[in-house]
Amino acid sequence: MRHATLRQLKVFEAVARLASYSRAAEELHLTQPAVSTQIRKLESHAGLPLFEQLGRRIYLTAPGSELLHHCHLIIRQFEEAEAAMTQFKGVTGGRLNVAVISAGDYFLPRLLVEFARRHQGVEINLSVHNRGDLLQRLADNLTDLAVMVRPPEDADTVAEAFAPHPYLIVAPNGHPLQGEAGISLARLVREPFIVREAGSDTRHAMVDALGRHGDKLKVALEVKSTETIKQAVIAGMGVAFLSGHTVSRELRDGSLVALDVAGFPLRLNWYLVQRRTKRLPPVAQAFREFLLSEGAALLARVVPLPPSLKRRGGRPAPRPASSPAPARPARRAAARS
Repeated sequence: MRHATLRQLKVFEAVARLASYSRAAEELHLTQPAVSTQIRKLESHAGLPLFEQLGRRIYLTAPGSELLHHCHLIIRQFEEAEAAMTQFKGVTGGRLNVAVISAGDYFLPRLLVEFARRHQGVEINLSVHNRGDLLQRLADNLTDLAVMVRPPEDADTVAEAFAPHPYLIVAPNGHPLQGEAGISLARLVREPFIVREAGSDTRHAMVDALGRHGDKLKVALEVKSTETIKQAVIAGMGVAFLSGHTVSRELRDGSLVALDVAGFPLRLNWYLVQRRTKRLPPVAQAFREFLLSEGAALLARVVPLPPSLKRRGGRPAPRPASSPAPARPARRAAARS
C-alpha cells in the first residue's frame, strides 16, 4: 500500500460511497474508464479485490470495507492539513468548502458568485446533497459550512438563521382548487401529492406541516428531484409541497400557482451550520459573515416571490431546539463563543 496515491484513495472512496463507477466518475469529473483504472491500480497495491459485482450492483469486499475505514482517516488528515495551510492565506486565495441541500442550489450559486466577486482569488467548492448526506459530510469534516433548513438537534453543531424560507402548496395552472380561499388541510390531502424522498429536508418539513392529516396523504409519486416534481405538477399529476425559492420562476410565468391553504406559506428559515469545534479558515469565516449580514436581502433579490405571497399570512414552524432564536441575537451569541 505504500505506493497507493491520494488520488486513488479519493476515487475509491467515491465509488464505495456511491456504489457506482459511473456516478463516481460524474462527481469527480473523470471518465468511467479512468475511474476503473484507478481502482485496478489500488487493488494491485493492496493485493486484494476491493469490490465485487452481484448482478448489476457492486459491493465492498471485506478488505474493501477495512480499507474504506482507513481511507476516511487519511482523507480527513489531508483536509485538516489543507485547512491549516489556508489559515496563512487569508480570504484572498483561500478555498471555501460549502455544501447545501438540493432546494438551496436554486440560489446559493448566485450568492457564491457575489461573494467571489468581492474576494478575488477565492476558490469555491460547492456540493449539493440531501439532508442525510449533508449531515454526514459535516460529521466527516468534509465541508466547512452547510446550508440547510432543519439543522441537527445535537450539541456538536452551531446553527445560525440567515434568511426566511417559505414553503408553499403548488398546483398546475387551472387546478380546481385555484382561487379557493382558506383551503383546509383535510381537504388538501384528498389531492394526489408529488413528494420528495423520505429523509430530505422538504419531506421532513411537509410531515411537520401536515401533522395528523399526513396519515391520509395520497402519494402519487415520490422522487429525489425537485425539477421532476415541478414538471409532474405542471403536467397535472398532482400537487406538491415545495420551497418557494425553487418555484419562483414558475409562479411568475404562471405554469404553477400557489394554493391558498390555511397556514401557508409555512415560514421556516435557511440555516448556516458548522461543527461547534470547527476552526473556520478565514475564507469560510468571511462567507459566514457575508450570509448573516446580507444573505436575506440577496436571496430576496435573486429568487423574488410574487407580491401576493409576501402579503399572504401563514405560520412559522416550530424552531428546532438546538437552533438559535432570531437571526440577529444568534449572530451576537455566535460572535461571543
